[in-house]
This record gives sequence, structure tokens and C-alpha cells, in this order.
Amino acid sequence: MKLKVLSLVILFFGLTSCLKNQADGVQVLDVAKYEKKMTQSDVQLVDVRTPEEFNEGHLENAINIDVTADDFDAKVASLDKEKPVMVYCKLGGRSSKAATRLKELGFKNISDLEGGITNWTNENKPTVK
Repeated sequence: MKLKVLSLVILFFGLTSCLKNQADGVQVLDVAKYEKKMTQSDVQLVDVRTPEEFNEGHLENAINIDVTADDFDAKVASLDKEKPVMVYCKLGGRSSKAATRLKELGFKNISDLEGGITNWTNENKPTVK
């Protein structure tokens, strides 16, 4: 019985944390929705992986701003806070961190690719080098 209650509590917090991100202006999008949003003319597409990972393959028109680098805040300052920013990484962890930081810095419309570029390539979507 205690295990069931604990499982329900964990599930509840997991679901509400996802809803909180969306309510705070960060959308986590699946590959299809992310791809559709990428076609908007004013989107700023940011790969937050390391330069080495970026060079192995990235989404077309993406710029590389490594979220683990000391100059992340300085580099994202060149982006327009009023235009949509779309972030992605390998699996979704670093892009979630980047999205949170962008929100703290005043960006208004942030989208994160669910499952990162791994999900993207698993669905046979194109990348460039």
C-alpha cells in the first residue's frame, strides 16, 4: 500500500513539474511540433551542445551556444528576447537547463525539443554537418 501511495505522489509531482514548465513559457515539443515551429520565419534555433557534438551533426540553420560554457549568458545576449527561441541538445537535459536559464534572462517564447536530437534522428529527420 505504501508503495502505491509513493508511486502516485511521484507521478503527481512529475506531471505538475511538466505543466509548470509550460506555464512558465517553456514548451516541450515532440519532433513533429518542433519541426513545424522551426518553419516560422523569426525562429532562433539554438543547439546547446558542445562544439564537438554540434560538428558531428545538427539541425539546419541552428547556431551553437554551449550551455555548459562559461560564456553562455554572454552569447545568448545577442539573441532577440521577443522572438521565439528553440533549443535542443542530445537527449533533453541540457536544453531543459538552457530553457530555464533563457527564461530567467527574460526570453518570452522558448521551445525545447523533447528527447533532443536523438529523438530527431530516430525519426529519420535530416541533420547537417
